[in-house]
Amino acid sequence: MGRAIDRSDRPSERWKTMFLVAFGQKKMFSRPFVALLHLALYSAFVITQIELLEIMVDGFTGHHRIFYESLGSLYTFAISFIEVLSVLAFIATIIFLARRNLLKLPRLNMKELAGWPKKDANLILIMELILILCIFTMNGTDEVLYGRGGSHVAFEKGHFGFAVSSWFGPLVFDGLTVETLRVLERIGWWGHLTMVFVFLNYLPYSKHLHILLAFPNTYFSNLNAKGKISNMEAVTQEVKLMMDPTADPYAATEPSDAVPQRFGAKDVNDLTWKNLLDAYSCTECGRCTSACPANQTGKLLSPRKIMMDTRDRLMEVGEGGLEDGKSLLGDYITEEEIWACTSCNACVQECPVNIDPLSIIIDLRRYLVMEESKMPTELTGMLTNIENNGAPWQFAQSDRLNWAQEES
Repeated sequence: MGRAIDRSDRPSERWKTMFLVAFGQKKMFSRPFVALLHLALYSAFVITQIELLEIMVDGFTGHHRIFYESLGSLYTFAISFIEVLSVLAFIATIIFLARRNLLKLPRLNMKELAGWPKKDANLILIMELILILCIFTMNGTDEVLYGRGGSHVAFEKGHFGFAVSSWFGPLVFDGLTVETLRVLERIGWWGHLTMVFVFLNYLPYSKHLHILLAFPNTYFSNLNAKGKISNMEAVTQEVKLMMDPTADPYAATEPSDAVPQRFGAKDVNDLTWKNLLDAYSCTECGRCTSACPANQTGKLLSPRKIMMDTRDRLMEVGEGGLEDGKSLLGDYITEEEIWACTSCNACVQECPVNIDPLSIIIDLRRYLVMEESKMPTELTGMLTNIENNGAPWQFAQSDRLNWAQEES
């Protein structure tokens, strides 16, 4: 649905950006404590897939811990590593829930997060807790069963020796019968698998879609300097024609049946595909808004809300089409919000996955100025002066250096 934009240049730099920012979590570490908590969740999510792979192989083949006998101590080390990461992820999840619901951090409790966004964040964290509990229920009961010779692993006595379950299992489950332990082990096994499938189906409806989209989004980042604002090609062409008397004004005109490109953006279909990818990649973490000077001084602008509104409108258009009498500008994002922006790029700098709210704001402003001739009165005088005097000040160009002649 988005307009075309070329982000195929400088591939080596793009791969490097993706590796450092998306895979390496580089920008998260501007806030080390939260970065370490997130790293625990992120690492556990990635590494736990090894155990999930074994669970699925076991399910299809009818075995239990199919890699145990062939890998031996390496298997014990791998599962132990997963368990340690899972404990860290459990602690991180509890802290994240507390920050949102008990400590009520301001950036995690702003009005744009009221309702579904807050429920979505809490639901994902609760699903994480259930998943981790299923892992330790499965491993802990299996550890006890193996010690009694009642495990599904060849029904022999032994000791897996997993880092956490080797003490957690006997501590919690040692007083239960073999039959009860087997039931709990199956609950943990099926619970782990089921929660993963539930999560995968829920992912497209959640802000946690960024788990997948962070990688392409950072790869297609804007690699230009932060202060560089792109010009519209149609406007640039007009300026070139004005500056070159020999140019053919009809050489670059659009075909007569072509729909002229809108100046700026009024709705999501006027934005680029990268703007739309940004909207779907937003984690709703609020780092952009907490760094925004306009928001800090009480202005209506919240860069996070800009991205959330763009995503909400995009989903609405995708489901029902554009002909609904609504638009992104006006029905979702107000003029007051976009004019509060200072264009400082703090939001772009802070975003952990290189989202660019400013480019959307600029395009919305561009539409208001070039299509609707609407702008704050403070800007009207400045633009008039630029048009008449070639400078934002209200005096002739011939007088511009008079200040240097004044006596000190």
